[in-house]
Amino acid sequence: MRIFKTKWFTKFAKKQAISDATLLQVVQDIEAGKIDADLGDGVIKQRIARSGQGKSAGYRSIILYQKANKAFFVYGFAKNEQANIAEHEERAFKDLAIKFFTYSDDELAQAVADETFKEINSDEQEQNI
Repeated sequence: MRIFKTKWFTKFAKKQAISDATLLQVVQDIEAGKIDADLGDGVIKQRIARSGQGKSAGYRSIILYQKANKAFFVYGFAKNEQANIAEHEERAFKDLAIKFFTYSDDELAQAVADETFKEINSDEQEQNI
């Protein structure tokens, strides 16, 4: 399983102090079938706990997820700042999932090299959980 953050989500996670270890745990929960909202076509909305406050008061993340293959954290928001994503945003995420899931290993390597994506090293992070 390869896990990536978009440039936008990397900035969001840093600002909100969401660690890569936390994101890895989110993907592990998804892999175990603990999905908060499956929006279809590889788009999942998953809660992320806010430090010291739990999941219900925390963040919502949009993850483009391809079972046992790839996960892309593409968007996040605090529940107290935004109730949900709009219908047109959901459609855009579904279109993005189609695009991202077709990337070859070479295209992913290039996207990481030019910092479009940041890859979360799951082997390294598992040691820190």
